[in-house]
Amino acid sequence: MGMFETVGRAGAGARKATTLRKLERMRRTLRHQEPDRVPISDFFWGSFTRRWRKELSLPEDANPYYYYDLDWITTVPNMDPWIRPFETLKETPEEVIVKTGYGAILHKHFEFPMPRMEAWEIDTFDKLERCEFDDPCDRRRFCEAGDNQIAGVGDGFERNSRPWRDTVKSLRPDFAVYGSMGEVSECLTRLVGQYNAMLWMAEFPQRMGAVVNRIGAHYLQCAKAEMDAGQGLLDGFVIWGDVAYKKGLFFSPNYWREYFKPWVAQMVEYAHAQGLPVIYHGCGNVQAIFQDFVDMRIDGYNPLEVKAGLDCVDLRRQFGHGMAFCGNSDMQVWETGDRAAIRREVLRKLNAAKGGGYIFQSDHSVSSAVSGPTYDYIVKLVREFGNYPIRLPAEFEESVSW
Repeated sequence: MGMFETVGRAGAGARKATTLRKLERMRRTLRHQEPDRVPISDFFWGSFTRRWRKELSLPEDANPYYYYDLDWITTVPNMDPWIRPFETLKETPEEVIVKTGYGAILHKHFEFPMPRMEAWEIDTFDKLERCEFDDPCDRRRFCEAGDNQIAGVGDGFERNSRPWRDTVKSLRPDFAVYGSMGEVSECLTRLVGQYNAMLWMAEFPQRMGAVVNRIGAHYLQCAKAEMDAGQGLLDGFVIWGDVAYKKGLFFSPNYWREYFKPWVAQMVEYAHAQGLPVIYHGCGNVQAIFQDFVDMRIDGYNPLEVKAGLDCVDLRRQFGHGMAFCGNSDMQVWETGDRAAIRREVLRKLNAAKGGGYIFQSDHSVSSAVSGPTYDYIVKLVREFGNYPIRLPAEFEESVSW
């Protein structure tokens, strides 16, 4: 099981009363109004889910989203530049090597959680300038089963992923369901690798800017087509857009503002026009451009990695309620299994929920180094202390005035 393989239960039917409360909880949170309690969800590695089932003696089909009745879930369509089946280059019981619709050659060893990128079809700047992607509005992206890299090759390995629209329909009875689309930086990482992307930005800044604009236009149309295909089915939208590492941006803030930001802003504008709130997922330390996300009216920011120096309580003091925060609970603390440290981490971060505007999640995703009992304890803490009005034990109370 991989991170994006959760599908709904057969014959689930209409939306439940509890699901409608989840929708209202998410809406109020993202509007910086206090709901009944702090929303909670996460992204789960397949290896974590297997460990969690075993350690809690759960059935083989047990799923954290359903078991804990979590509030929201993200779905992924086919974002591959070229819609085509994986080309299998090697396959054994221990590993598989495939070339995907990004032209990336990925080596997935089943013993390890993530694949390794070994090579790229687009391996020169000349090829990058000349390449043309498949139609962003092709219905196969949203309405047909098929191989796609994001859903198929990550912490798990899956061929012939289920049609995105069917997945959305199956999950709607139980969760607030968000669609998603990558922006340019996410595409470049998979299309040419981060080393090549940054090298070519340095060598050919204006020409690379033109490439960014061309890819940005493509993924803007993909996002619009997805929202149109999901008309009446989606409750929000996630933009995948890693542009930073633990110390700062991959490129200068001004370069990002000139070439990357406009396409993100247009995705946000279109989503808002459809009545969909937007959560931007960007790893690393983005403090240099955090105000830009506020200015673009991004509704929520995820994952706010602690290892990159981000702290949602401090960010609330700095930016007030200009944007909601989603995540920032330190995975490295979770992995220790130390109940006292975990309690301190979870309860302190709930200070950011005062006044609304905070969705509780890890600061990236739940890894296999987290035990089943540990995650169970975390959910119980949030459910106990995350009810409004937020009242925390005195030793964890902090002012978030700005």
